[in-house]
Amino acid sequence: MAINTKDWTAQIDRMPGAASFRVYGTVEVSNSGIIPKLVLSETQDKSFDLRLELQLEQSDEVALQVITHKHVEYKVLGDSSVTGVSIFFNDELVHHIDDVMITH
Repeated sequence: MAINTKDWTAQIDRMPGAASFRVYGTVEVSNSGIIPKLVLSETQDKSFDLRLELQLEQSDEVALQVITHKHVEYKVLGDSSVTGVSIFFNDELVHHIDDVMITH
C-alpha cells in the first residue's frame, strides 16, 4: 500500500527548560477515522540517524470516507544529537530528513 505524505520537519529544541526533539508532517489517509502515529522503530543503527515507523490505527468512531490530511508528530524530551530521520511505513522508506532544524 502506497502512502502520501508531505511537509516533514525534524527539530532539536535547545531552549533552556524545553529541550526536546520532534519530527512532524502530514499524512494522507483514506478516511477521517484513521489516526497516524510515529513510533520509534525497534531497528536502529549505531549512527545518529533515527528510524521511525509510521503506523495507521483505525478509531472506533464513525468516520467520513473521504481523503483526509492528518498531522502526525513524534516528540521526546531531553537533549538530542540526531542528524537525520528515516520514516518507514510497512518496511518501506517513506521519507528521509537530512536537514534537522536546531532552535536555541
